[in-house]
Amino acid sequence: MQVMQDAEQQRPRIRRLGDKLGAWYTPAALALAGLTWAATGEPHRFLAVVVVATPCPLVIAIPVAVIGAISLSARRGIIIKNPAVLEQIDRCRTLIFDKTGTLTYGKPTLSEILCAPGFTKEQVLQAVASLERYSKHPLSRAVLEAAQAAHLPAEPVSDISERPGEGLRGMVGERRIQITSRTRITDRTITLPAVSSGLECVVLFEDIYAATLRFHDTPRTDSRTFIKHLRPRHGVSRVLIVSGDRDQEVRHLAEQVGITEVHSAKSPEDKVAIVRSEASHAPTLFLGDGINDAPAMQAATVGVAFGVQSDITSEAADAVILETSLVRVDELIHIARRMRRIALQSALGGMVLSVLGMVAAASGYLPPIGGAIAQEVIDLAAVLNAVRVALPGDSLTDF
Repeated sequence: MQVMQDAEQQRPRIRRLGDKLGAWYTPAALALAGLTWAATGEPHRFLAVVVVATPCPLVIAIPVAVIGAISLSARRGIIIKNPAVLEQIDRCRTLIFDKTGTLTYGKPTLSEILCAPGFTKEQVLQAVASLERYSKHPLSRAVLEAAQAAHLPAEPVSDISERPGEGLRGMVGERRIQITSRTRITDRTITLPAVSSGLECVVLFEDIYAATLRFHDTPRTDSRTFIKHLRPRHGVSRVLIVSGDRDQEVRHLAEQVGITEVHSAKSPEDKVAIVRSEASHAPTLFLGDGINDAPAMQAATVGVAFGVQSDITSEAADAVILETSLVRVDELIHIARRMRRIALQSALGGMVLSVLGMVAAASGYLPPIGGAIAQEVIDLAAVLNAVRVALPGDSLTDF
């Protein structure tokens, strides 16, 4: 929680589109109105200029475009929590991915049980599955499914402990079982199998090495295509994987999907530091799905939660993609790009028409009543154009 609070306090500040345009439009309009009155001495011309200059295209059209984009996103299974995402995501030049559940399906399967002498696969699997019933680790489901397929009944479990980074411990029957990673094994007399690709965990019975369990998570079929199209289609200059998993496993996936920059075995604090560093150089999008990704999402320019695996992650994200598909990520980028284009059309187009109206009013060709009518027509045109954002007329994906 402390990491999340620190990340929230240092969250990138985003100036809104309307603020940027209004910062010069409103002073310019008032200056023109004042100069008109000073030059002509006719207050009704001042009034006409002010009436025509009312910045309704900024005040109304841009929010209408944003609401339209939020509505279209919701229909595509994308929840926009922070509307500023729609202004920023298409401008992100660095994309950072978590590994499991984003570039992979997040459903690892138990592929191999390597037992030490004196232990059997059934014995190890039954004990591990009995303990994993009480774990929230992503690999627990794979173990339980394997035990169920082997028709192995659960044994009684007690004295369970699962501290972050230390693995899972507990009494299974009369034996103390520990499930952890190879990096936590400090006994140099234990000989472990050679490191290979994929996930793994080490099982100890009464502090005696019993087995190594290996798992594999399949990359999404569209991961490589999605990564490949980011640079030519969206101007992305850098793509990274930042993961808490083992280096060999993360690099194996990176090779499969076409990513060259890899940061593995990273803690939540490490992820925040990396994301914060990248965000200081270029607008950054972080895409993840686990609790450990929540602080990094808040440190990024834009944080997107992939699925609803955790309430904490969903709360930390700027946008939540309900359907775990990279197509939806691409659609979100396209919706944001389209929203920004149409919002600028409505705002700038309305402002240009308003400026023409102000010039006519300052010249005495447009009285206050005519200026009010002209401004209403301009506002209506700007709003109707902004409503187009909610209509899925254009293609929302390009890979």
